[in-house]
Amino acid sequence: MKLQKLLIISGILLFISGCSDFIMICSLNPFYVGNNIALSPEIEGNWSVHPIQSKKDSTEKNSSHWEMSDTTSVWQIKQFISEEKQKNKQGTDSLVFKPQNYYVVKLTGSNPDSAQYQFHLTLFKINGVLYGDFCPRELTAIKESRMAKENYFTVHTLARITVQNNQLKVSWLGNEYMKSMIEEKRVRIKYRWVEDAKRLLLTASSKDLTEMIERYADQKRFIDWDDQPAMLKLNRIN
Repeated sequence: MKLQKLLIISGILLFISGCSDFIMICSLNPFYVGNNIALSPEIEGNWSVHPIQSKKDSTEKNSSHWEMSDTTSVWQIKQFISEEKQKNKQGTDSLVFKPQNYYVVKLTGSNPDSAQYQFHLTLFKINGVLYGDFCPRELTAIKESRMAKENYFTVHTLARITVQNNQLKVSWLGNEYMKSMIEEKRVRIKYRWVEDAKRLLLTASSKDLTEMIERYADQKRFIDWDDQPAMLKLNRIN
């Protein structure tokens, strides 16, 4: 699919893929390359969620950017395990379970069996720092419409993840933060302006995004991960 066609439909995409509030920067491509992928068993489990206000938001009343589902849901994080049918020596089908190198994040209500939202989370490390690439997974509205499937592609958001004392701190790179870095020429990366959505969309390759993270993301003078508009603290439930 050509980039021009991708950008034409991206205005609709941004509203159904998890970036409709415009607080997180979105990318057409993953923020990682394969050799940086990491696993972290510490993140698996059920978590309660609490918003963290940025320095700017802390001076404003009712400034939370999060929706109720984000913060009142229980976040269930599990490594994805695929199931494949294989024939054994006797010619009988048997199930083979294979752990994959990514996680599934489910936001659930009071009933643990009823997932409301699901995300595909790939962890990766650059310069010893743990990051997460989030993208939407199993959207029912998409699966039930051929038109939606033909005009849909996923986008990715980038977060730094800190694991400590049964807590996770997740800080997403902000849309306006990235926009300022580009406009002030502190970062050079390929992007497009999506007029219909009035927002910036990164179009760089995963290799270029990885190089950007290597160069800038672990330096507070370039990216202050403690002062992003989208930050959450997750406390382990079990």
